[in-house]
Amino acid sequence: MLLTTGQAAQELGCAVTTFRRLVHAELLPGLSRRGVRVMVPLNVVQALSQRQHAPLNQLATKEIAVLRIDAAKPVQEPDRDWIGFAASLTPGDLLAALRGWWRCDPADIAAGGVLPVTLSGYVVAVLTGLDRWQRNDESRHAFPDARLAGYVTDLATPQTTITAQTDDDRQLAELLLGTRLASHSGGAIAYVPTHTAD
Repeated sequence: MLLTTGQAAQELGCAVTTFRRLVHAELLPGLSRRGVRVMVPLNVVQALSQRQHAPLNQLATKEIAVLRIDAAKPVQEPDRDWIGFAASLTPGDLLAALRGWWRCDPADIAAGGVLPVTLSGYVVAVLTGLDRWQRNDESRHAFPDARLAGYVTDLATPQTTITAQTDDDRQLAELLLGTRLASHSGGAIAYVPTHTAD
């Protein structure tokens, strides 16, 4: 059975624009077209609805930052060709697209030790190596030493690519990738408590 993007969004309880970001980021398998409509298999939508919430209580810090991004768009900047996420980007392009430039408190991001990257409320990439940062003339920050620990290529299964070079990075990627992580912010960076009060 196939659903339109509107029907799929309704099943998931999200806005159709939110769901379409997943389509544009090439994270959903089995898509087809009927005229101008994108059709989504029901089992893919059901798999998304059953994704577990990120087990943030397993992290050592009290709060982490979350980078909320859109589907990848081309940019003409000296240090990157893309901004945002797409499953088809190479790890190098993906890292460049995600490690800056954001309005944020860089010390708070560094203190968390990990930066989950979410698209439409799902963790699609994990960044580590956030101890050093740069600031530009617009008071935006980038993390030049950031490492891409892993990313998702298919959110329904989910299928992940682990690019971590250390055991710690690998564990963070395996813990968070493909999970649901709700966050609220007026900008790209949100801050989420890892331990809810009992």
